[in-house]
Amino acid sequence: MRNNRWLAASHVMCVVLTSALLSGCMTWQGKFERGTTGIHVSLSTGNYKMVKANARGQSTGFSLLGVIPVVQPSYVEAKEQLYNSVGESLIGRSIALINQTEDTTDFYLILFSIPKVTISADIIEFTDHGIPKPPDTKSD
Repeated sequence: MRNNRWLAASHVMCVVLTSALLSGCMTWQGKFERGTTGIHVSLSTGNYKMVKANARGQSTGFSLLGVIPVVQPSYVEAKEQLYNSVGESLIGRSIALINQTEDTTDFYLILFSIPKVTISADIIEFTDHGIPKPPDTKSD
């Protein structure tokens, strides 16, 4: 009888300990990025085309005890994945990111946490349509 109580108590302790180790919480923070290049363009004249809507890139990291960063999530890696998600070469093209958002999440467990950065944006390409061309100046 005494062994049965000890066995039942050890099972309960095992379940409680396992639950505590596997439980966690998550935090989230997001922000809408406005253009910071100082360049102003008008997107109302039909001078662009949508290359990819809602392109995404993300990067994850790892922290011990939630406060000792071992690997930081990288904004550079996230943005590189965003551009690669298009599936075609963007080199030499007049592209821009619009409606860009940056989301950061942290998934906390007892012994570690997993921070993640996600960048999403619409990718557009500027075209010649809708842009007035300068007059031809021919000298005679």
